Amino acid sequence: MPFLQLSDFAARLNDTFRVTIEGQDAVFTLVEATPMPHHPVAGMVREPFSLLFHHEAAVVFPQRIYPMRNDGMGEFGIFLVPIARDRSGFIYQAVFN
Repeated sequence: MPFLQLSDFAARLNDTFRVTIEGQDAVFTLVEATPMPHHPVAGMVREPFSLLFHHEAAVVFPQRIYPMRNDGMGEFGIFLVPIARDRSGFIYQAVFN
């Protein structure tokens, strides 16, 4: 997988991303892909960005690196952190800097 950029994800809003958790596939939906405020630093290789994923589940998954798969992007590891709960599940954030 190439170096991930905001543009890789911005084109995939509302796409599904599969994660295998305890031997079962869980489906996460990308609901937001936004740039993060920053000050340019010498040697910076990408502008930081944030992703929000929604997962419909009754239980929250712990923060950690999960192997994630998407039909258009392939497979890659992503560090997900649960940040909120709504009526139908949980919101997870991934930050790239």
